[in-house]
Amino acid sequence: MPAEPEHVHLNNHHRDTLEKILQHPASHNIEWLDVLSLLEAVGTVDESHDSKFVVTLGSETETFDRPKHKDVDIQVVVDLRRMLHSAGYATDAN
Repeated sequence: MPAEPEHVHLNNHHRDTLEKILQHPASHNIEWLDVLSLLEAVGTVDESHDSKFVVTLGSETETFDRPKHKDVDIQVVVDLRRMLHSAGYATDAN
């Protein structure tokens, strides 16, 4: 079960997405809409006019492009892991 900062309570759907992002080896079946929902729950997400998403989580800000397909690519997973770990999100399943 994820250890999460005290001020954020994730629902089961968000927890499942968090576990997929943090699991090793990386899952190749993580849907962008699930990721977006998680990020909106734990951070700040601003969409620009060119389908880019500026995500602030903890002290980090990263810009992500909307994927062409429904699933995020491996580099997005790596970037998300770094941001989530830095913000205090971890899982015992790692």
